[in-house]
Amino acid sequence: MSIRGPRKGENYELSVDLNSEYRDKRKDAIKRVIASMTVGKDVSGLFPDVLKNMQTEDLEQKKLVYLYLMNYAKTQPELVILAVNTFVKDTDDPNPLVRALAIRTMGCLRAEKIIDYLCDPLQKCLRDENPYVRKTAALCVAKLYDLKPELVIDNGFLEQLHEMIADANPMVVANTVGALTDIHASATSNASLPPNDPAIFTITGTVLTKLLIALNECSEWGRVAILNALARYTAQDDKESEHICERVVPQFQHINGSVVLAAVKVIMIHMRRVRRDDLVKQLVRKMAPPLVTLLSSPPEVQWVALRNINLLLQKRSDILSNEMRVFFCKYNDPLYVKVEKLDIMVRLAGENNVDALLSELKEYASEVDVDFVRKSIKAIGQTAIKIEVAAERCVNVLLELIATRVSYVVQEAVVVMKDIFRRYPATYEGVIPTLCANLDELEEPEAKASLIWIIGEYASKIDNADALLGFFVDTFTEESYPVQLQTLTAVVKLFLKKPDSSQALVQKVLDTATKECDSPDVRDRAYIYWRLLSTDPAAAKAVVLANRPPISLSRTSVSQSLLEELLGEISTLASVYHKPAETFIGKGRIGADAVQKKAEPGDDLLATQKALQTVVAGRQAENLLDFDDDDISTSDSQPSGLAATQVLSQTPAAANLLAGTSSNPLDDLVSIFGGSGGGFGAAPASATSGPGGAAAPDPLAGLGGLSLSGGGSMSPLTPGQSQQPQATPQQSQGQQEDLLGLF
Repeated sequence: MSIRGPRKGENYELSVDLNSEYRDKRKDAIKRVIASMTVGKDVSGLFPDVLKNMQTEDLEQKKLVYLYLMNYAKTQPELVILAVNTFVKDTDDPNPLVRALAIRTMGCLRAEKIIDYLCDPLQKCLRDENPYVRKTAALCVAKLYDLKPELVIDNGFLEQLHEMIADANPMVVANTVGALTDIHASATSNASLPPNDPAIFTITGTVLTKLLIALNECSEWGRVAILNALARYTAQDDKESEHICERVVPQFQHINGSVVLAAVKVIMIHMRRVRRDDLVKQLVRKMAPPLVTLLSSPPEVQWVALRNINLLLQKRSDILSNEMRVFFCKYNDPLYVKVEKLDIMVRLAGENNVDALLSELKEYASEVDVDFVRKSIKAIGQTAIKIEVAAERCVNVLLELIATRVSYVVQEAVVVMKDIFRRYPATYEGVIPTLCANLDELEEPEAKASLIWIIGEYASKIDNADALLGFFVDTFTEESYPVQLQTLTAVVKLFLKKPDSSQALVQKVLDTATKECDSPDVRDRAYIYWRLLSTDPAAAKAVVLANRPPISLSRTSVSQSLLEELLGEISTLASVYHKPAETFIGKGRIGADAVQKKAEPGDDLLATQKALQTVVAGRQAENLLDFDDDDISTSDSQPSGLAATQVLSQTPAAANLLAGTSSNPLDDLVSIFGGSGGGFGAAPASATSGPGGAAAPDPLAGLGGLSLSGGGSMSPLTPGQSQQPQATPQQSQGQQEDLLGLF
């Protein structure tokens, strides 16, 4: 005879206590089960034991059991059905809290076998005499619609919800509006539903009146639901819009930031139809204090508020025109808050507050956070571009920062000065020597490219421009692609302005770019420059030295149509991301995937054939001839590459290419580069022997009667002398491979 040892383990002990004959012991065991469940322990094996404790008069114990059931209903679908009788019985309990708890738990279980038993109790709770039960049942309808829409429609729950909007209790109205809004959002995503489907929540004038009455009497989340519904309502006329705005304005004083932003959204939407200028100014003036109050919230709430304020200022810059100082950064603000404040300060900058702003930005530039320092210096440049009368003060601040000799400060200041030179050409040339003196401090590609652009742009006024650019030409193959592109353009500018002192330099950079560089963009540009300089120096000057329109600071960071859409999404993720909702929610991605899957296999080839002309024309005539390579977010002007397009379009081949009418875009491109027949091997009109004996076009032909020999020495051309050697087959093949490599 063997004696079995005692069973041990925490779950076994809990099971014993859950079946104890003492009520207090059972309740304590349930609490311990919930505690274990909360920290992630698996206590699903105790499901039958917990279920036995469901029938009790103790409300606290019942809540704990219901919480357990909601958590493990999906893992124990067969056992959940045992709780149905207790749920149904609890919906008839004299205590309204028990009735509401039962119907809410049934809606949260999301188990298929429970749904069929939910309809009858839900019918009773929707007509319950207690408002707390009715408002809980209203939300339960939305949960049921999410699981089984046909069950909601067949039982007439939607009609009951529409009737409950007229309920005397404001909380019932708020929950009903929230439920109908959720159902409406789900229904509108289903294109197969008819327009008159009861799931479509249409706000009429009668409904509007009831919503406005309930707005001031419900909880903060109820107000958010009603305000979101008001934002979706389309007013019949300007009088109705004025009425809605006047009724919503008191919500600005609410302590909850979500209510404030929802009220701002309603005002911004309905203010579009207000015709009275005095009322518009009054509404804008009342909008400022609550927005400022949000900045005293915790950092996370501040950031959400700042992102929404940024959108509001893009639409109406006068909302916070006198509140610049409240956006000054505090020492303990997180970086993400500081960055948003910088952007808003630049938007609020004006002639009356620019001095205070510059003083503040100068202080920020001495902080220890490198990213924040860079963005502060960039903000100084944006202020200079935005406010012309303050540009000189901004430049003086930048010079003071450059004098600190801090590497990242100097580099960002050089980038900013390039933008200022583009905004105010030939105005601050006295700064150039200071910038050139800091050449050794530059390590980042953007800073190098900016200084190279400045040197090339003002090459005629810089005595040692050839020496400065020669430094970058010597290390050409080691530099990044943006620096290579900018060096190439700057050397050509220098040659066109000072041909006598830079002939060898331009020959060297063109030779290096076409033979040793592995970037197709750099090779493309070098070939185009070589052709322009070889055949038509006047066209080269018109293209490379073309006048560019000055840049300006854009008022908005998004398009106008997108801005209007985002203003209707204030206080949502769309307004925080500054992107439409469909770009980051599942529906948008699924829709895009569906469209992609519907495409025929041959569509890609057809699209490629149709786009070939655009690719050739765009890359060769515009992108590669946008000589400044300025990736300036503040610019809203036309690129200087348009001038190059106009010059190239004077040739028939280029005209066909740019117009998109060529039968063979590659042949037309070959014609532009002087090719004949089907190859790219024909030599240009003026060529000389390059290194290694290969024929190469002479960029100096036609400029001062000079030609560059193979060894690099200068020799005069006699009148009538022709230098047109034919290309070798090897050269034709190599050049053709280079061209095909571009695409």
